[in-house]
Amino acid sequence: MDPLVDVLTLLDARSRLSSRFAAGAEPWRVDFEQPDGLKFNAVLTGTCLLAVDGLEPMTVGAGDCYLLTRPLPFALASDLSAPAVPAADVFAGPADDTAVVGCTPGEEPAFTALGGSFAFSGPAARLLDVLPPVLLVPSGAAASDGLAETLASIDRELRQDLPGAPVVAQHLAIVMLVRMVRWHLAHDSVLPQGWLRGLADPVVTAALSAIHGAPDHGWTVAELARVGRVSRSTLAQRFSDTVGMGPIEYLVDWRMELASRQLALGDDSVARVGRRLGYASESAFSTAFKRIRGVTPSSHRQLQRQAG
Repeated sequence: MDPLVDVLTLLDARSRLSSRFAAGAEPWRVDFEQPDGLKFNAVLTGTCLLAVDGLEPMTVGAGDCYLLTRPLPFALASDLSAPAVPAADVFAGPADDTAVVGCTPGEEPAFTALGGSFAFSGPAARLLDVLPPVLLVPSGAAASDGLAETLASIDRELRQDLPGAPVVAQHLAIVMLVRMVRWHLAHDSVLPQGWLRGLADPVVTAALSAIHGAPDHGWTVAELARVGRVSRSTLAQRFSDTVGMGPIEYLVDWRMELASRQLALGDDSVARVGRRLGYASESAFSTAFKRIRGVTPSSHRQLQRQAG
């Protein structure tokens, strides 16, 4: 099992595409409230400034794609000193209309972008905490990694109003998310400790893939080391250095992620969920779950359903 696919599947990522955005040549600024989940934008033409609360403004231009991974207010602007217009006012029209600011009738826009967001029904922190506040993929990389092609397909689907276009565009947006995370994994040399950093190490990736492929198996460090074709001590050290915990600790943590979702969404008994994840008895599973999650499996199920 590919751990990246596994985590994204657990998160149940869903995309929502907003209107295309266009701006004229006059100075402009649009202020956005803090987003829920991940906010993404792709610049189609022109350049603008992206100013995220608490971070230095950065210039983004045609072909650049970026993800905003923290719930922080941000602004897009040609000039940050221009009068701010709330995004809610700019994007007040129908979703299939282009949102426009600073354009006179008949004027060719100086800047255009396509944007949207990703929402998660699973434990979003597992992905968001290992990504930077702004993940920017520059235009050259976007073209070489297939992002530009994906974005062009999304834009074409929406502009031509083809049958089923919204569904196709939403699925393509998920493809875009995977490609952006993949690019980040390949090009960021200072990834924080976590499973994503582990995917940059082929030995750790082999162990992670084994765990994700069979989370019910009673893995030992020695077995996982054989999968990665290294010694037990080498795997333990490299896994701890990259992921921030030992292989068996990660196995238990991942099992609890899966258990949490199965308990919240399914009707299987606590004992059945535990057996599916490799626990011989309900007592052993409940003890492990409470140690990691702080509540019993039954209490977790009740709390999740009350919250939903």
